[in-house]
Amino acid sequence: MLTPYFADMHIHVGRDIYGKPVKITGSKNLTLTNILKESSRNKGIDMVGVIDSHAPAVQQEIKNLISEGKAYELTDGGIQFEEVTLLLGSEIEVYDDNCLGPIHVLCFLPTLEKISLFSEWLTTKMKNITLSSQRYYGTAKELQYKVKELEGIFIPAHIFTPFKSLYGKGVRESLEEVLDPDLIDGVELGLSSDTEMADQIKELHAYTFLTNSDAHSLAKIAREYQEIKMDKPSFKEFLWALHQLEGRKVTKNFGMNPQLGKYHTTVCNKCFSKLPSDTIECPDCGSKKIIKGVFDRIQELKQDSNFKRERPPYLYQVPLEYLPALGKRTFEKLLDQFATEMNIIHHVSFEELVKIVPEKLAHYIIQMREGKLEIEAGGGGKYGSVKSK
Repeated sequence: MLTPYFADMHIHVGRDIYGKPVKITGSKNLTLTNILKESSRNKGIDMVGVIDSHAPAVQQEIKNLISEGKAYELTDGGIQFEEVTLLLGSEIEVYDDNCLGPIHVLCFLPTLEKISLFSEWLTTKMKNITLSSQRYYGTAKELQYKVKELEGIFIPAHIFTPFKSLYGKGVRESLEEVLDPDLIDGVELGLSSDTEMADQIKELHAYTFLTNSDAHSLAKIAREYQEIKMDKPSFKEFLWALHQLEGRKVTKNFGMNPQLGKYHTTVCNKCFSKLPSDTIECPDCGSKKIIKGVFDRIQELKQDSNFKRERPPYLYQVPLEYLPALGKRTFEKLLDQFATEMNIIHHVSFEELVKIVPEKLAHYIIQMREGKLEIEAGGGGKYGSVKSK
């Protein structure tokens, strides 16, 4: 019998087992072990993709957990730690002769042996294998072929972000300018877009949409995630769900309202004035550094198409930390009472909430659950915000 599980498949490692940086902009306490503990004990996430698993020191930390009896490899791929399954991934920056600008992609491998072989290969294509999201010297298709040779999964990351993404910088109009469309297993929407926005692009109809956190801190884990119907969390089940095999599939996408994303609207990068998409020079400050918003970029790319793929619902949520009036102590009280964030977000009733927190905050949580929070749009690198009432 298939069961729904929560999954966040884009989480960075801030520091390795030796205290050295992996994702330089990541939090110092964002270690592999802390990610697993936070996901299992506090977040209530069933499966996570750690996309800096190519780093040798991260692999060593996983091996240490296994040798200590705290984790074990699954027959169908992945690593089990307490209540969470870890999939071994790598975020890579591609910028070959066919790209207009850099593209980030996610590559997942089924086992420690396969990710180790992938890392060995990457050392011949990359200057520093110990860091996250490093530039890869080779073609995008060559990378796809290697991932598939190692029985891996290939997913373009945050595909509309103005910087370092497929449609933001990488291609003029079509992913086929750079990638082999048959070797893509799914696409990650990113924080500034949703299903309805992305489905305006006809060539994306073929792919499952993913909503992931791109977490650079423990608190950001599961700010976006999905519900996936599987037999149990594993690499094989995730792959089958991406291709909707034997009933496996993504059943719900949980993401922030796109207006909360840092790049939803076109803005001036200097004074953050919101601008029309065709602006060349900011009328307020004279700067020519204009960042085109995701909404405007999709308007450029969309095609007239009557075809509509049946998609799972996209449910607007925000991380609990975004809610006005939710302080650290109140958050800890909620976790003490209801165990995990997933319980608080999805299951706890209003009547149960008001026993622990003020009524106004309880209303915020229920409004978030129903996608009814009022949002102030973000842009140009500034996140949007939830309007307080």
